[in-house]
Amino acid sequence: MIKIIIYAIERRTILNSFTFQGDMESSNRILYTPSSFAKKNLLHLQEIGQLEATSPHDSKRENLSSYLFFMVTSGSGSLRYEGISYPLIDGDCVFIDCRKPYSHSTGDNLWHLKWVHFYGPNMDAIYAKYVERGGTPAFHPKDVFRYETLISTLNEIAASSSYVKDMSICEKLTALLTLLMEDSWHRDQHPDVLSKKQNLQQIKEYLDQNYQHRITLDNLAELFFVNKFYLSRIFKEQYDVTINNYLQQVRITHAKQLLRFSGLSMDKIAVECGMNDANYFARVFKKVEGISPGEFRRIW
Repeated sequence: MIKIIIYAIERRTILNSFTFQGDMESSNRILYTPSSFAKKNLLHLQEIGQLEATSPHDSKRENLSSYLFFMVTSGSGSLRYEGISYPLIDGDCVFIDCRKPYSHSTGDNLWHLKWVHFYGPNMDAIYAKYVERGGTPAFHPKDVFRYETLISTLNEIAASSSYVKDMSICEKLTALLTLLMEDSWHRDQHPDVLSKKQNLQQIKEYLDQNYQHRITLDNLAELFFVNKFYLSRIFKEQYDVTINNYLQQVRITHAKQLLRFSGLSMDKIAVECGMNDANYFARVFKKVEGISPGEFRRIW
């Protein structure tokens, strides 16, 4: 038995809501067609739903221009992805690139799943960063309730008649990816980093507090008792920015505050920001902001 409801949304999106009762599963899903604007510019929804298996079965797919996140809310099963099998139990989550062949199956302990298929113009780079950070196709999150809440909210938005639903969906998909990035760091896979990683937050705080002074990589390495090349690498891995670029960001941010909310001269602002040469300060500021410090002050 299949019940189909079709809605026209803002003359831009088409929404198909299916309730399906078959021999192997009972499911409820929304097939979503976003606007052309959303497809081109936003993280956008393709399908969202939940299913309850009624008998053991396999599902196999490949070559889908989609990324899939699903969570097991009860029962158990397995995922096969990139030649590796992952056993899945209640509370486990999956995040995969569906262009690659994959299959998932439930055994005798029939499972209940909630899932979302989505895509976006920057998803390939985002997923590559997820993998780089140690993210795995299958994992058990610290707080599965946060994922379940997001999927429920996405489902409500997709089923609504809101005229800003594509933007709202993008917001929640971004929140989902943020959660995935938070859970992607697997410390047990990076034992070489652990002995030094505890210093990174201290180093970052040191840069935040001492940006007005001359700071070099050699200084930091000596102060925190760590090899400078190793420090440079793990700082970039953790914060996705080099130490020099992070220090530059801190200094430029402080410079913008002084340009807007003080009457200090350019020379004094340069000193306050750890760049004693006003000409050098002006060059760096323009490189980062695209305009000179004086123009920034006038505009703001």
